[in-house]
Amino acid sequence: MRNIVFTGKGGVGKTTIAAATALKAAGMGYKTLVISTDPAHSLGDSFDIDLGSAPVKIADNLYGQEVSVYGDLSLNWEVVRQHFAHLMEVQGIKGIYVEEMGVLPGMEELFSLSYIKKYNESKEYDLLVIDCAPTGETLRLLSIPETFGWMLKLMRNMEKYVVKPVIRPISKRVGKLRELVPDEAVYDQVDNLFSSIDGIIELLSDSSKTTVRLVMNPEKMVIKESMRALTYLNLYGITVDQIVINRVMTDAVDGEYLKEWKEIQKLYIDQIEKSFSPIPITQVPLLRKEVFGLEMLCQVGDIIYDTSDPTEILYREEHVDIQKKSDGHYVMKLRLPFVFDNKMEANIVQVGELMTVRLGNYQKGVVLPAFLAGLRVSSADYEDKWLVINFTTKEETSASPERG
Repeated sequence: MRNIVFTGKGGVGKTTIAAATALKAAGMGYKTLVISTDPAHSLGDSFDIDLGSAPVKIADNLYGQEVSVYGDLSLNWEVVRQHFAHLMEVQGIKGIYVEEMGVLPGMEELFSLSYIKKYNESKEYDLLVIDCAPTGETLRLLSIPETFGWMLKLMRNMEKYVVKPVIRPISKRVGKLRELVPDEAVYDQVDNLFSSIDGIIELLSDSSKTTVRLVMNPEKMVIKESMRALTYLNLYGITVDQIVINRVMTDAVDGEYLKEWKEIQKLYIDQIEKSFSPIPITQVPLLRKEVFGLEMLCQVGDIIYDTSDPTEILYREEHVDIQKKSDGHYVMKLRLPFVFDNKMEANIVQVGELMTVRLGNYQKGVVLPAFLAGLRVSSADYEDKWLVINFTTKEETSASPERG
């Protein structure tokens, strides 16, 4: 199954480009599902059709869905929500606040990720097009599995080593304590939700199945955010295989008032082409009519892809490169473009075979291969678009404290 993820700064038209891509693929015979993970859904508006929390048929081979966190809560989180509500009531808290306490930060992202995994496992569709929330929320979505992974492990360890053998037997004899201790069903439902996204990052970083397409306008702030997005996506090992520049003013847009805007856009388009090359870049002109409905979306799809297949992987790149130097030392290179442009600083922490790379507000755990796990990070520096990490033995690291 092929997955194409569309993201970009809010307002650049990523929903339109995602919908046009899905319609184009469906027209070529691919059974396609396009889903929106943006809490502020506009996918249905783009197709000019009402969409819900389950797939709705839009056209031949084309289905659409808008993920609803509240629709999924009752199915996948009700037992946990009830426990949270009970804890609040025991503390004397009542009303709407009790109901809201069960909706934890990141729930939208968790349910969105679970759908991506679900549809890939079912193989019901040939193509899954994901219309993501604006860039910042998309990056948070990618960090959710790692962020919540430690929490699930902590909860399970607490249940296994503290709650089950110690607290639960005591709670059976102490009424007040009995009200606070969660049932096993609470842990089971937490387990089920997190197991539903287990392996999702591996799926998203498998460039043979999943690629991201960045949508942008030729504007300074949009370009800067897209640069940061590309760097963070590379940090997670996710491949961007196309850049779509939307709402470009062509020569057909005449008038003295817009002349200066056209010149500014040309400068920014030149910057995009120089900065993001060799990733393929496609331009979509500013059309005379508002883009919504099948007819206009079909027109946009033809502009982007012409006669080519939108499901093709348009570009591949390596994100990690490990080399052994002539002196016997190892070097790991992580592809992180635009680090200098955005004045980012990478912090690296190594504990055994796990190396954590923190970049800005995001971090990625890298499991080191066996031949590197016994070594230590001695230094790191940037070369072109790569973060170069040098490894030495423990003895060499101890003998060279000035390296770090």
